[in-house]
Amino acid sequence: MRQSGKLIPVLILIPAVNGKNRRKSKFRRLANSSAVSSLVLFNKPYGVLSQFTPEGKWRALAEFIPVKGVYVAGRLDADSEGLLILTDDGKLQAKIADPKHKLEKTYWAQVEGVPDEAALDRLRAGIALSDFTAKPAKVRLIDQPPDLWQRDPPIRFRAAIPTCWLEIRIAEGKNRQVRRMTAAIGYPTLRLIRAAIGAATLDGLGLGQWRRIEGSYHSLQGAF
Repeated sequence: MRQSGKLIPVLILIPAVNGKNRRKSKFRRLANSSAVSSLVLFNKPYGVLSQFTPEGKWRALAEFIPVKGVYVAGRLDADSEGLLILTDDGKLQAKIADPKHKLEKTYWAQVEGVPDEAALDRLRAGIALSDFTAKPAKVRLIDQPPDLWQRDPPIRFRAAIPTCWLEIRIAEGKNRQVRRMTAAIGYPTLRLIRAAIGAATLDGLGLGQWRRIEGSYHSLQGAF
């Protein structure tokens, strides 16, 4: 939906899977709308695959998103959490997923230990991994994100070793890249959450919630 030339998100259909009431949303609801929009934003829980069919112990998107004809644009591993985008537009799907378009993704990584600036500078410079050299990342230490949901199951950590949170921004998205990057500097990732893809964020989405919006690649670059 457009209003004064802006794209307005239009629909939230299901509550958070943890049963809590979601926070009041600034987005307009259309209670009886059945049209498939361009984009579906989903806050993926741990243990859910980026596909509609379950496998083994892993759950699937069909348990949460009853929308037909949309496909994942930029997967998340089952053991990662956070923002997943689905779309019914094949060209848009490719643009979101392909690193050549340089759409920045923001991750929150809880790591074992507390890296110093010298360690973070290795990520900022572009770190060599076994099969490729990662492009320079934007990295900083952050406090634990506010209102963060509990992971089920909780992470396993050693009581004698502290943990901290990093915000990592990259335009790539190769297999388990963020985990491999932090491991390469000696600080393994214990928990990984994708907080944003371009201008699309987790704001207003509880765990397991999704919303359908109208948008375009330009929207993801900053028009939300």
